[in-house]
Amino acid sequence: MLKEPGKKKKWIVPTLLIIAGIGIFGRTTAISAMEATVSRILGTPDEEQTVALTEEEEKQLEEIKKTYDTAGQAKIVKKLEAKKAKNEYTIDNMLIQYNPFGTNTQSAYVYFKTENPAKITYTVSVSDKEIKDFTREVSQEKEYQTEHEFQVIGLIPDMENKVKFTITEENGMVTTRSYAYNMGSLLGDEEVKLETDIDEKAEEELSDGLYVILGNDDSHLDFMYYYDNDGILRGEVPLLGYRSHRILFDESAMYYSISESKIAAVNRLGQVVSVYDLGDYSLHHDYVFDDDGNILILATDNKQDSVEDVVVKLDIRTGQVTEVLDLGDLLGNYKASCVANADGDLDWMHINTIQWMGSGQVLLSSRETSTILKVSNLYTAPQLDYMIGADKFWAGTGYENLLFTKDGSFTIQGGQHSVTYVKDDTLKEGQYYLYMFNNNIGYSETRPGFDWSSTGLTETSAKDGSTSYYYKYLVDENNRTFKLADSFKVPYSGYVSSVQEISGNVLADSGFAGEFREYNKEHKLIASYKMNAEKFIYRVYKYQF
Repeated sequence: MLKEPGKKKKWIVPTLLIIAGIGIFGRTTAISAMEATVSRILGTPDEEQTVALTEEEEKQLEEIKKTYDTAGQAKIVKKLEAKKAKNEYTIDNMLIQYNPFGTNTQSAYVYFKTENPAKITYTVSVSDKEIKDFTREVSQEKEYQTEHEFQVIGLIPDMENKVKFTITEENGMVTTRSYAYNMGSLLGDEEVKLETDIDEKAEEELSDGLYVILGNDDSHLDFMYYYDNDGILRGEVPLLGYRSHRILFDESAMYYSISESKIAAVNRLGQVVSVYDLGDYSLHHDYVFDDDGNILILATDNKQDSVEDVVVKLDIRTGQVTEVLDLGDLLGNYKASCVANADGDLDWMHINTIQWMGSGQVLLSSRETSTILKVSNLYTAPQLDYMIGADKFWAGTGYENLLFTKDGSFTIQGGQHSVTYVKDDTLKEGQYYLYMFNNNIGYSETRPGFDWSSTGLTETSAKDGSTSYYYKYLVDENNRTFKLADSFKVPYSGYVSSVQEISGNVLADSGFAGEFREYNKEHKLIASYKMNAEKFIYRVYKYQF
């Protein structure tokens, strides 16, 4: 469990206010009884932190390691259950504990009962006029219930936070209780207030949710961050090292990577219920659920001579890790023609996105070849169905017949990231959309002799290019074609980066620019956010919590 950073904090006696009215609806989930069948506890220091940390950071990292010890988490649950059994907790005497599980330094655990079934919302406010109130609905098993157990997020560091709970009964009666809390400092040195440029006239067009920063790579401790629409930090999630790449949700937990070889499952209260170890595999870039709830993970087989070219399956019920795809088996002749990069790695494909299409089919994005690949029969006899890439790049390799035909006049994607598969009921069978962050770079370190300018891709720098793009393809498997259905310019980033379609808007993270932006349905910029990125912002997605 993380110790409370900074000065000593305590919850202050509540102020009371009772009003009548209509509240906001929500749901909550109780503490898991730690029934996960697999909880692989931390054992070896699997590249958790390879940079030189300060003495204070080393101490903090030791506490973070305790956070991802499921046995320790179970003890915290028992202590909370003992407190719940010992006292009667009501709206006038709530059990409130700051970040007991250590998974979000801007959070608190809350438990109480009401006489009548009710639903709950909470609002976090501080005296700083530049920080607006932060309101969230509580998630409950039923819309109205008498037992309430949930996690408050969004506390502001180094300030007194007023947390107002709004309790709404079925008859419309509303009761509020307010508690004050002096929060200490963050573990990291990230910005509480981002540099923002928000169109006030279009502010209401912003999508709901929190911007999640999945990797602000620097030389200190590693975190996942949550920012609200005003660019205010609402969550600091400590990691063992490396970065998180995506958050996956099922009915009971959210899953995210916490190091190069571990994935954690965390429930709605912030409790780590399972930690999965990938053993001889190092994960990178992306993971996705299949139809059976397994997690498919892009990985490196540490026993092989190449990197970032395999897919493994994690069974979250048993913890078993199985390799299901080695691209060297499908593209072996091309692999044999490639050379090691400057780091001495044979990073010949560098797959950076995986999308599950159903029925054993996946889409993969290869940065190193600037190619999108579809693989079928993943769990039986994997086969490469098609590729979307530059004709000239694949000419003479023996794989030309796998290429789909470009329909129209446009420059093909270069070094693309976060390719996303979108089904659309208005399209014919065999048609669908793929959208992506088109980095618009032409570079392949493992095939240095190829002239990318011949494909129209002329940028070769990670930072110093002019323009990247949001690209959206209409793919037609019937005619084996793809065409550019939509595109617009975004700030340049030669590597990393992401795009996400959300509520009709587009969120784009230009990683090396250290900036993410949200555009409306007409692709008009409505908000931009700038971070102090030592290296880059790896990926930004928006999630509902």
